[in-house]
Amino acid sequence: MKNIIYLDNQATTPIDPEVLKFMKPYLNESFGNASSSSHILGWQAEESIEIARESISNTINSKPDEIIFTSGATESVNVALKGLIGNHINDGDHIITSNIEHKVVVDVLNHLTNFNIKISFVSVDKNGIIDPKKIEELITKRTKLCTMIHGNNEIGTIQPIEQIGYLCKKNNILFHVDAAQTLGKRKIDVDKFNIDLLSISGHKMYAPKGVGALFIKRKNPRINLNPLFHGGGQENGYRPGTLPVHNIVGLGKACDIANSNYKTDNEHIKKLSSILLNGLKKIFPNLILNGDSKNRLEGNLNITFPDFSAEKIMMTLTKIACSTGSACSSSDPEPSHVLKALNLSKHQINNTIRFGIGKFNTEKEMKLVVKMFENKLRKIK
Repeated sequence: MKNIIYLDNQATTPIDPEVLKFMKPYLNESFGNASSSSHILGWQAEESIEIARESISNTINSKPDEIIFTSGATESVNVALKGLIGNHINDGDHIITSNIEHKVVVDVLNHLTNFNIKISFVSVDKNGIIDPKKIEELITKRTKLCTMIHGNNEIGTIQPIEQIGYLCKKNNILFHVDAAQTLGKRKIDVDKFNIDLLSISGHKMYAPKGVGALFIKRKNPRINLNPLFHGGGQENGYRPGTLPVHNIVGLGKACDIANSNYKTDNEHIKKLSSILLNGLKKIFPNLILNGDSKNRLEGNLNITFPDFSAEKIMMTLTKIACSTGSACSSSDPEPSHVLKALNLSKHQINNTIRFGIGKFNTEKEMKLVVKMFENKLRKIK
């Protein structure tokens, strides 16, 4: 929409124009089914998918055959965690996670308790960071899995997954990482970080909605998952069904772009975040930045305005698209479990806004947002 400043990039990102241009031929020209092995359109589709698979594997330092395509991180998490039951995790086993995970991980783990799986939630510190020592204290002989979010979707904190991965490897514990917010924004090395399963999403990194991927380690150890769906046998039987070639090549292209540009993009976004945060501080001297000030996604500003209702701010500043909480659970009337984990009161949570700045935002937009806050401040009161 025209005249709307989009600052909700943790919820979803716009498709990169280069990605969209790359996708278009697969919608009206090279539209073949990758499973059609008897003609050239099918061969082209299959080849394009394998090229995209290689692009993703290069982004995380895996082998191409360790990548399967899904509809997004939600499906990847479900396939990964539920698929372990009966193979690597059994009745009475134990899983460790944090108390600031994305809702999909929380819901899946709650479901796994029906199989007599014990779940331990590690508390983060006041800045939303996990201390690996706290994980170590919870490890038992029955601990089979640790699942952690890399970059938090609400407060932007980046967890020390390399140290956590080392701890898991030392104790023969499988390690699953939710990297929906960090793929293309942070260097991820599944081998160096001892990651066994990695869930990713396209629409958080300027690729289309409806596509994601799951890294499944094939060696030392080889991870075997029970499939959630049956029929067709695509993606090694883990994710059967006709593959959305246009979306998959879009994800691959987005990974190629990120591999080349993520450092420059991060510097640009960090500069924009500083302009917005410093400008708002002049208007709201007592605002609170939630989450760690250093170990965070450059584009995430989760801010509590102690004297102002977030709802009233957003109703007044209708030209700014931002969020009062996690977009994935905005229909849930309960206060954010992530902000509660930081010991924010219900009043503080209700006064909190998440600004998600992306690579297509500009300095002009940040200054305009600050000006909007300044001009509308009396009305908000």
